[in-house]
Amino acid sequence: MSTWKNLERGFTVWLTGPSGAGKTTLASALEKELKESGYRVEILDGDILRRTLYPDLGFSREAREMHNRIVIHMAKLLSRNGIIAIVSLISPYKAIREYARKEIRNFIEVYVYAPLEVRIQRDPKGLYKKAMRGEIRGLTGYNGVYEEPENPEVVVDTSKMTPEEEAEEVLRKARELGFLP
Repeated sequence: MSTWKNLERGFTVWLTGPSGAGKTTLASALEKELKESGYRVEILDGDILRRTLYPDLGFSREAREMHNRIVIHMAKLLSRNGIIAIVSLISPYKAIREYARKEIRNFIEVYVYAPLEVRIQRDPKGLYKKAMRGEIRGLTGYNGVYEEPENPEVVVDTSKMTPEEEAEEVLRKARELGFLP
């Protein structure tokens, strides 16, 4: 019998960090661990949601904030209905992350960190190459704004940890906060 039936609330794990830091990889590792334990989980991946819901939105501060507010609302709905929402979203501005924290009752902010040279080496979308060639400007965490979290519940350095170790750090914090038994 799943322990989920004894848990009345969901929660949100908010993964923030620049492109290539490892948010998607950590989200997948968390989802795997939680589903294997019988929990209901949804990943809200910023790239997938943007591509699916509004592909022409753009990347101005206003557009990013609107995108983040939509994801915040989705995560809030999921978590208040007993589902664990894993948000994988750059969310470069402290103010919008604080808004998420206020809106979502059960919230864990995870700063997914990797040094710039590691992110450039990974470059899963080719964004750093384009930024270095001058083809795109304002790449978050390169030549664009990324305001690092000041007091996240968890910090993972993906250049030094495996995805499984990172996931265990997040799950340990969820247990410590009483979100998981």
